[in-house]
Amino acid sequence: MNAPATPELPVAVIGAGPSGLAAAAHLLDQGIEPLVLEAGPAAGAAVREWAHVRLFSTWGEVVDPAAEKLLAPTGWTRPDPATYPSGGDWAEQYLQPLADALGDRVRLGTTVTGVSRTGRDRIVDADREQQPFVVHLTHADGREERIFARSVIDASGTWATPGPAGGSGLAALGEHAASDRITYRVPNLKNPATRARYAGRRTAVIGSGASAFTALAYLADLAKSKDGTGTKGVWILRRGISGSTFGGGEADQLPARGALGLAAKAAVDEGHADAVTGFRTEAVERDTDGRLTLVGEDGRRLDAVDELIVLTGFRPDLSFVNELRLDLDERLQAPSELAPLIDPNQHSCGTVYPHGHRELSHPEPGVYLVGMKSYGRAPTFLAMTGYEQVRSVAAAIAGDLASADRVELTLPETGVCGGAGLFDTSDTREPDSEGCCAPTPPLVQLGTPTTVGATAEKAPASGCCSS
Repeated sequence: MNAPATPELPVAVIGAGPSGLAAAAHLLDQGIEPLVLEAGPAAGAAVREWAHVRLFSTWGEVVDPAAEKLLAPTGWTRPDPATYPSGGDWAEQYLQPLADALGDRVRLGTTVTGVSRTGRDRIVDADREQQPFVVHLTHADGREERIFARSVIDASGTWATPGPAGGSGLAALGEHAASDRITYRVPNLKNPATRARYAGRRTAVIGSGASAFTALAYLADLAKSKDGTGTKGVWILRRGISGSTFGGGEADQLPARGALGLAAKAAVDEGHADAVTGFRTEAVERDTDGRLTLVGEDGRRLDAVDELIVLTGFRPDLSFVNELRLDLDERLQAPSELAPLIDPNQHSCGTVYPHGHRELSHPEPGVYLVGMKSYGRAPTFLAMTGYEQVRSVAAAIAGDLASADRVELTLPETGVCGGAGLFDTSDTREPDSEGCCAPTPPLVQLGTPTTVGATAEKAPASGCCSS
């Protein structure tokens, strides 16, 4: 079968999440036909898996302008822009109506298994850029198909590939064998069966970001409830703890994000969770009663826990784009031009410089990784970033470089910033008064016990603007 001429082809958009559906809306606004390919059974399938979690961004920050324009003729009513949706609200009240408005341009139950240039593998140069893209698909019923596209926008996210418990980026020894007691998502404690799983139990939470804050706050609320007596959290951190560990607090320009960190701090301060710092998990051992013992790379063994929640971030699945010529940062697995702007090893403040199609481009013209996937392993993505990305990319595909280059992106800052990707070092410099950071927060003194409950040691401080 010969591929049709490239200008007649749609743009393949992988993923019907917030960024993917917004990309489709912007493409239509440019007069270009999108074809959205979603592996899940519904639009926003990944978002629906954390339907119980409330966003720390308001409705006003998670609705794309082009999408709203597309929805307007359908009679869609925008929710109060000052309120905070849950993942379920976002999916049902925005993503699903948007997918409905796109109609048969969205294909559900369709998994992308490979993307390449038609008739050209990764190493072939001849007439490469003149060939359309070929996208291999597997449908829910097992049927296989291939389609052709003029460009490919990969907005598949990173939800399906969470980080492991192991401190070296690999699964800890015994982690897979203990999978029945491990989850890599924030549990929905409003679900009776899930609630019973954690009520009155000792649960370790590995992670230091917003998801870990949420899990700790949920466990603390469970501990204070009538049916949760005896619930205890153990917070496992690979680094030390300082005031900045809990985010920006009241100084955060996203108030709900700041409140989340304060709730996690309260869980520790009120005794609902113990903190273990500087602990990198090497092994997960199962006791004869089924409980789990975490063993650190330094030989420490923690008291046994009943459950383990691993919230160590996400990483992109690059397997199906392996035949494309991508330029990715060797650390973050993000586009090389974007990586320095978002790298937590270097980017010390809660800001992201304006970026668009140029930072998202690759040696393979016409291919763009957008949304959460564009950030690779960096944890600081916000929905409004993805919306601005796809606006610029759609304009570039349409040939409107003036619009594509006119990128404006202002993200809410956190009042405390630090290089989350640093290993163990901390920078205790006083921040420049002209800089983006708030004054160095007070150190929170928490223990680093051999086992939880042992004699506490002083945790190392970390400065505001680590570099």
